[in-house]
Amino acid sequence: MKRKSFCENWMFEGKSVTLPHDAMIHRERKADAPSGSAQAYFPGGKYVYEKVFAKPEAEHVLFQFEGVYKNAEIYINGTKAGGAAYGYIPFFVNADEYLKEGENIIRVECENMQQPDSRWYTGAGIYRPVWLWTGSGDIIRPETVKISTVSVAPAVIHIDTEQEAPVRFSILKDGEEVAAGEGTQAELEIADAKLWSDESPELYTCRVSSDTDVYETTFGIRIVTRDREGLKVNGRTVKLRGGCVHQDSGILGAAAFDEIEQRRVRLMKKAGFNAIRSAHNPANRALLDACDAMGMYVMDESWDMWYNHKNRYDYAGQWRENWRSDLEAMVNRDFNHPSVIMYSIGNEVSEPAKEEGISCTREMVEFLHEKDSSRMVTAGFNLMIIKSASKGKGVYKEDGSGRDDSADQKMGGMNSTMFNLITSIVGTGMNKAANGAAADKITSPSLDLLDIAGYNYASGRYAGEGELHPDRLIVGSETFPQDIVKNWRMAEKFPWLCGDFMWTAWDYLGEAGIGAWAYTSDGKGFNKPYPWLLADTGAMDILGNPNGEMFLAQAVWHTGKPVRMAVQPVNHPGVKPAKAVWRGTNAIPSWSWQGCEGNKAVVEVYVDAAFVKLALDGKVIGKKKIKDCRAVFSIKYIPGRLTAVAYDEQENEIGRDTLVSAGNDVAPVLKVENKMTVKEGDIFSVNIAMRDSKGVVESNADEELRLSVAGGELLAFGSANPRTEERFDSGSYSTWYGRAMAVIRAGEAGKMTITVQSRTGKKQYAVTVNE
Repeated sequence: MKRKSFCENWMFEGKSVTLPHDAMIHRERKADAPSGSAQAYFPGGKYVYEKVFAKPEAEHVLFQFEGVYKNAEIYINGTKAGGAAYGYIPFFVNADEYLKEGENIIRVECENMQQPDSRWYTGAGIYRPVWLWTGSGDIIRPETVKISTVSVAPAVIHIDTEQEAPVRFSILKDGEEVAAGEGTQAELEIADAKLWSDESPELYTCRVSSDTDVYETTFGIRIVTRDREGLKVNGRTVKLRGGCVHQDSGILGAAAFDEIEQRRVRLMKKAGFNAIRSAHNPANRALLDACDAMGMYVMDESWDMWYNHKNRYDYAGQWRENWRSDLEAMVNRDFNHPSVIMYSIGNEVSEPAKEEGISCTREMVEFLHEKDSSRMVTAGFNLMIIKSASKGKGVYKEDGSGRDDSADQKMGGMNSTMFNLITSIVGTGMNKAANGAAADKITSPSLDLLDIAGYNYASGRYAGEGELHPDRLIVGSETFPQDIVKNWRMAEKFPWLCGDFMWTAWDYLGEAGIGAWAYTSDGKGFNKPYPWLLADTGAMDILGNPNGEMFLAQAVWHTGKPVRMAVQPVNHPGVKPAKAVWRGTNAIPSWSWQGCEGNKAVVEVYVDAAFVKLALDGKVIGKKKIKDCRAVFSIKYIPGRLTAVAYDEQENEIGRDTLVSAGNDVAPVLKVENKMTVKEGDIFSVNIAMRDSKGVVESNADEELRLSVAGGELLAFGSANPRTEERFDSGSYSTWYGRAMAVIRAGEAGKMTITVQSRTGKKQYAVTVNE
């Protein structure tokens, strides 16, 4: 079938919008919003989209929705034609029996009125793309061609279809045919095959054709296996340098654009990650495409809950009737994506504490093995939560009818939210909470059903699992970022530990302030009040800027520069931040803090070395041994040139890093990422930073800026400020530690001008694209 974008000219609340569109990000946040800090004080609502279109000249018409949040109902000419309850899965709507000649109307209704329905910001509406598929005669329906690798030496692939009549297969590499066959299925050998992995993401195209139709899909040749030596891709042992990533697109809300996901994966890959866990729902297609192209392994996760509620109005009440179709939709979409190496059947669920939950685990693993035997099945199990639930310490009644107040009164409630609250008090000591024999006994029946056992915050068990469970392969499915050094060294040492996924790789909306090092009086609690907006956790901020946590990971991974330096914010003299446990440092790579002379400065150096010397303007001001890839200096801030030089045991220099202070000529400067030429419809990012004439970013000269676009459309403008009342869709936003970003859709070919000016109008700077 032929695919065409169906994203333009939708009517939403009296306005024409282009999909993807997050309806929630444009709502007004309020302190008393029922969604609370989880959804960053955004309100829920009902959302209706309509589009008028002409009947396609085709015998068969399908609409493909990549994701609608949530409870989507699709009407064609007034008749319900399909939909999906779960807000994160793709689904198809067959329009054949509903279309009429001439003008047709498609209507999408969805809602998230009842709040809270999630532990993080979900977004709402048709937030992922929509496609129109058309064909006539003997059509080949999308996602019915499935390609798996039989062997890699020689390279043999198996192609399966749902066709009744034989079809022709053509395997293409860089446009040249390298193999061919025919039938309803085929097994083909690929000569001189180039295998797919994180180090060499080689992709092929499979073209399937009948007498009346042609369908193409990309794939990679690779096999994922496991043995006592660990996780293997094409026979090579792989250690996962992973990060958890939420579904939102930062300042764009939940709207999922190809270019934005490509940017995210590109920046993560450059930083040293080789794996992403989609937390805690199926990833969007754009992310998987980017991971395929750039070489990033993916743990694609299904849900954050099963049949027990974590939030009063979450998906638990609909889970039992939909879990099979949800998993099948995920498998059908993921099957030909080589980046997806494992499916996760859930995150921090309590159900495996009881026999019904163990049975559910078994059913889901068997279901996924039946649908796709080429991938591993895992889960992000929190062993402490399961142990607590085995003692009857649950927050919601098992039938989902409401809150179990008796459990609350006994302070025995335990789900992910309660675990987070306790962890925020106890700290990283939670890693040892499930070390005992009791936790092992209650969790093993479900863990042993998995191909890879995922441990959330249970690194205290890593060392002993090889002897206690010699056949178990484990992964740190969720870990504290400050533990990366010891966790990674264990991953390198123990073959049964195949990697680590830190929480998180990238900051996200909602769970407001869960990782913040807060300098304000309202930042001390776990559930931070309005106007907290971001989780404020992650090795990269919500714009993709790296921080000290990223540099610490790079030091132990040996990726990026050998030496990196970052500084805890200097512009809060005398104030001790309230430190959340999901962040090990709030240091950023800056030695430019105007007006902060004499303030205390905490300088962190990240390197795998013996010792480091710190110098200011060429004068050595400190020397320290490196412990766990980090050295910390406490000095006074004096503008100048700060340099860290690292040495090995023999006092040989192994690397250096330098930070400099900005001059007095600081102004907002625009920089279009990657290219200055774009075509109509392209989505691209523009970095805005308060820089001096030499390009140095000033961290303590934030301004409220106005940004406008001529010849294009401003989709979002904002910063990484975790606590603000500003709106990403207003065109006005303040920089945060000197930085902001805009996302723009290019207009017609020709010149496009982006202008930024201070709120007072005294300064104005512009950059012209397509010159």
